[in-house]
Amino acid sequence: MDELEEIRRKKLLELQREKLEELQKQQEIQKQLEAQKKAILRAILEPEARERLARVKLAYPEVAEAVENQLVYLAQSGRIGTKITDEMLKEILKRAMPKKRETRIIRK
Repeated sequence: MDELEEIRRKKLLELQREKLEELQKQQEIQKQLEAQKKAILRAILEPEARERLARVKLAYPEVAEAVENQLVYLAQSGRIGTKITDEMLKEILKRAMPKKRETRIIRK
């Protein structure tokens, strides 16, 4: 029985090591993709627009992430000809922001 336990323990350690290596590879790939995304955004956004997007990311991370991904996609496909100004980004964000529902209180 000792040999069987030793084999199980070694197999478990090997599986854990493989999982850890796989996780590290995924994290490295994620870092590289994030760096590429930042470089693309730096190239297509004017400084004021970049600052606005950073502030929006603090308040609405999901919306900012979606806008960033869309801008990167458009830049990679060649659809963005000029740098995006702050005013242009305002319009993009206005369209991307979820609609707020108006709350009305009716007293009877």
